[in-house]
Amino acid sequence: MRIIIDVMSGDNAPLELVKGAVMAREELGVDVVAVGDREVIEYIAAEEEIDLSDIEIVNANSVINMEDPALSVVRDKSDSSMAVGLQMLSHGEGDAFVSAGNTGALLAGSTLIVRRIKGIHRAAIGTVLPFPTPVLLLDSGANIEVDEKMLEQFAVMGSAYMEKIYGLETARVGLLNNGTEPSKGTAFYKSAHELLSKSEYIHFIGNVEAKGIAFDACDVLVCDGFTGNVLLKSIEGMGKFFMSTLKNVFYENMLTKATALLLKNKVQGLKKQFDASEHGGAPLLGISKPVIKAHGSSDARAVLNAVRQAKEYINTGIIYDIAAHAAETNQSGK
Repeated sequence: MRIIIDVMSGDNAPLELVKGAVMAREELGVDVVAVGDREVIEYIAAEEEIDLSDIEIVNANSVINMEDPALSVVRDKSDSSMAVGLQMLSHGEGDAFVSAGNTGALLAGSTLIVRRIKGIHRAAIGTVLPFPTPVLLLDSGANIEVDEKMLEQFAVMGSAYMEKIYGLETARVGLLNNGTEPSKGTAFYKSAHELLSKSEYIHFIGNVEAKGIAFDACDVLVCDGFTGNVLLKSIEGMGKFFMSTLKNVFYENMLTKATALLLKNKVQGLKKQFDASEHGGAPLLGISKPVIKAHGSSDARAVLNAVRQAKEYINTGIIYDIAAHAAETNQSGK
């Protein structure tokens, strides 16, 4: 298995990305291709005493920055590490691509270079929310505006993902809304509820309020990318706030410090649950080959886990299931 990693993109690139690439090679037993400025990669490796003997390096002359327009990946920066990596994936020179770079550019590049699965209208970013019962949120940031049919396709793709990755017999699909009643929400969300409730391709359980997501309300939660991204960032922020508050409570006095020692393992487990580096990244569902969007602030362990996620994505054959559902849906005229 050959995983292509864009080591030049992200807040901690290239050092942490290179470290993560080496960790993935050693711990997961996959072949790793690091795409980026060869001179910079080799210089950093030498400075940090990182062994690159088992890592293939493919040179790329530029980098997509977070401020760059999405289409720069196929226009003025078609020689960037992101573009080169996507071109390699498209040409069959790797089995999956991982990048912590500009989300808009990654989505545009994946759509225009690698291409969507036939019959899928829009690719969506699927993010697993860190609750006791995992919830796949999509779209979590790719498509600011959607229509009802896109939400149905998101639900189909999300169901295939959760059933394969988590072994669910049938994934429960919920529509994020401001109330559980079918009459809640804007005209669009009322219309979406009606379409999803009639869909024969998913197990739709109705509207889901944000407060119910952490309490096993559904397995797949669909919404537009704007709403999904706001929800995702809110959960991330509250997780950090909660852990910070808990730390302050435990360090208040000698008694609370003693209590903290007794609960150390439990607290560490909770911290790990909300740590983005433990979850690796989010798949771009609907793209014809595996593309994983790692968190922009990914460290080496996050990159390792993003590669782990890519490996699982390949092995489960989710893309074939999505393609089959898309073909079936199109044949039915729905």
